[in-house]
Amino acid sequence: MTVRSARTSARHRIMQRFGVFHPYIFAAIAFASTNAAKAQAPPETEKTGVFSLVIENDLIARTDRDYTSGVRASWVTSPQETPAWAAKFVRLLPLFASWGTVRTEYAIQQVIFTPRDTTLIIPDFRDRPYAGWTNVSFGLIGETGSLLDQLSLSIGVVGPASLARESQRLVHDILRESSPRGWAYQLRNEPTVQLTFQRSWRALAAYTFNADYGVDLTPHLGAAIGNVYTFANAGLTLRIGKDLQQDYGPPRVGPSVAGSGYFVPRSTLGWYLFAGFEGRAIARNIFLDGNAFEQGPRVSKKLLVGDLQAGLAITIDQFRLSYTNVWRTKEFYGQVRGDRFGALTASVRW
Repeated sequence: MTVRSARTSARHRIMQRFGVFHPYIFAAIAFASTNAAKAQAPPETEKTGVFSLVIENDLIARTDRDYTSGVRASWVTSPQETPAWAAKFVRLLPLFASWGTVRTEYAIQQVIFTPRDTTLIIPDFRDRPYAGWTNVSFGLIGETGSLLDQLSLSIGVVGPASLARESQRLVHDILRESSPRGWAYQLRNEPTVQLTFQRSWRALAAYTFNADYGVDLTPHLGAAIGNVYTFANAGLTLRIGKDLQQDYGPPRVGPSVAGSGYFVPRSTLGWYLFAGFEGRAIARNIFLDGNAFEQGPRVSKKLLVGDLQAGLAITIDQFRLSYTNVWRTKEFYGQVRGDRFGALTASVRW
């Protein structure tokens, strides 16, 4: 059996074992539980923050290439626990609404990229380079009920210091798969600074079936600047379900279709199906352009990249669980096909 066929077989076994995460099973749970849900809203405490864990992986597509993994953990404070200086600072920013609640977000994440053929010791120079990025970020979130502004500053490192190689090797050892062999040719160490801003208009167009059920459209605009990504983005999300007012969609590892790291449930059970897209005009992508200050592997990137996603989010009392299927267009010239990966998000309020 070849290395690639053995890898595919192992991934098939994992998919079967973790089939509980499939979105259709989520849908069955949501619809089966709706009639049993209580209409009474859970008690709202003054000091309730939200912890979220996002795991993105191309396991759903049974591949191991391009954007292969992303993990993000975040904590969003309640408005009452937001530092006074942060709330005052937001009011001074012209990009933020002049009123509404203010939250702060603290996060850590790691993303991993690999070329298509990971069996080569010397990677194909025409393919994307091996790369990893680990960073911590601080964010400010302003929300008015219909408008969401998110500003984030992240500091991290690209290269061997990101420990992406070690993380991927650990996962492959757990799955009993051979590890990619070309990490010696990954991007060099480079400190990173990244600033991103995004505005979302919740339910800019909406229709309510009754007090609890409805459908809405939420557009968003944003931009990023830094030595990792520099781009402008715009997109739209369609949702249909129960308790749509609880959030702006599930959070993701960026860049991605917009979501929110917090949620405020209005009933014991809420759910919605969603679909969305985002287009990005990209001036810089370090994972394709290569290091800014050193010579190294790089490919010719495409200036326009798009994401299409669809999934399901369920809120049960103080817990939110979501699954997203993502299709991403080709990001560089010579890429055989676009990316496909899944995103699983779990959030809890306390």
